[in-house]
Amino acid sequence: MVAKASNDEQVGFHKGALATLSKEREEMLKILTIVEQLMQMHIKELKSLGVDLEKLAQQAKKKKPIEDLLK
Repeated sequence: MVAKASNDEQVGFHKGALATLSKEREEMLKILTIVEQLMQMHIKELKSLGVDLEKLAQQAKKKKPIEDLLK
């Protein structure tokens, strides 16, 4: 026979899980911030080298998706 966890145990479990997940989210946001800063740095350097990323993005949008090419 499996004993069901008491209400207090269930509450404690869920609170602990939320605390852990909250800390994980904070760490993920730190990583995302660092990645964003690095991306901005590279974008800035590409612009200083004369690369027009907006133009390249527009050209990429004009290309047909591979699914259309296979039809």
